[in-house]
Amino acid sequence: MRIRKAEEKDIPMIMELLGQVLAIHAEIRPDIFIPGTTKYTVSELAELLKQEDKPIYIAVNDEDVCRGYAFCQLKEQDFSTNMVQFKSLFIDDLCVDKDARGQHIGEYLFEYVKQEAKKLGCYEVTLNVWAGNTSAEHFYEKMGMKTQERRMEYIL
Repeated sequence: MRIRKAEEKDIPMIMELLGQVLAIHAEIRPDIFIPGTTKYTVSELAELLKQEDKPIYIAVNDEDVCRGYAFCQLKEQDFSTNMVQFKSLFIDDLCVDKDARGQHIGEYLFEYVKQEAKKLGCYEVTLNVWAGNTSAEHFYEKMGMKTQERRMEYIL
């Protein structure tokens, strides 16, 4: 397994994986997510690949086929008089192909993201997990992540 930045040739498999993630989210929150859709279109994904501050790292097998991805965003703490200024690498989305789970691909991706964050001078790696996605929560806790804050909702 090798990790590299995503390229245009990877778009079809990334789209497949985006569909797998959406299916999980739609099952957890059908009031928010629309089944059968994806977070990005092919053209939006092609544009994302060009953005240096939004790297997409993929895990590829020996045939250079994408088996998982980590969509990231480089963020800087907004100026505040009461908070320290710092950079963070936000994992917007992390997915391993359902047919390749259990092979530690998610761990390899997460470790790679941490290394890249260090190279970029980041203070932390952050992400969001939807309530109800217990397998993701357990995975990130296993990776050493801890809850920083909780976002709560009241549905009208």
